[in-house]
Amino acid sequence: MTRILLLNPNTSASVTERMMVVARKSATPGTEVIGHTVTRGVPYIATRAEAVIGGAVALEALAERAGEFDAAIIAAFGDPGLSGARELLDVPVIGLAEAGLLTACMLGHRFSVVSFSTALGPWYRECVTAHGLASRLASIRLLDGPFRSIAEVPEEKADLLVRLAQKAVEEDGADVIVLAGAPLAGLAGAVKHLVPVPVIECTAAAVRQAELLVGLDPAKARAGSFARPEPKTSIGLPPPLARLLATAGDDMSTVSN
Repeated sequence: MTRILLLNPNTSASVTERMMVVARKSATPGTEVIGHTVTRGVPYIATRAEAVIGGAVALEALAERAGEFDAAIIAAFGDPGLSGARELLDVPVIGLAEAGLLTACMLGHRFSVVSFSTALGPWYRECVTAHGLASRLASIRLLDGPFRSIAEVPEEKADLLVRLAQKAVEEDGADVIVLAGAPLAGLAGAVKHLVPVPVIECTAAAVRQAELLVGLDPAKARAGSFARPEPKTSIGLPPPLARLLATAGDDMSTVSN
């Protein structure tokens, strides 16, 4: 059994469950997807500051559940805490955004990111750049109106999001559409027939890429930018994270809860 931890670094359990519906459908037989919603932070992450908070909380949760999974997904578009998690953990860690963007690059030359709030724009643009894909970005198209609740965004805004996707194709030259944001999980499958180019479901892409990396069984880097840092003591951190920081790279077997 392959165990994949789908870690939602915001506090909306309804968003986690929405992603879990997609994840369970996407997983192949023999894969168990385990959902986890953090208990501290914000209902949904939309800014750089909130991403920093979510990334720190995500590292705490990953350390707390170390040993329970074969791969983990940071299940928020923008991938808060992804690089730090890859540095610390011995198992593959997949970012929701990175999975969606890289999948888009395998289906077309230029992609557009479409989402539900203008507040997301600066952070999403920086995320695309951080993943080295700015030259492949056709546009970022975002809705500018309010929404009733984060749990109802796909149902409430589906028609407007489809129109944004159509404009990205018609006016920006997008070959692929990436529906961005954990709250939009499941929408790609419902609307893909309305958009004339492929529409990426990021949750499904992340699950399948997690399965691929587990199957490849890559060794943990012992050199380079993602080798585990030297052990370091800390003050005031949750004990599982403190133990992870204090553990040498070749002695991960001693990390436990």
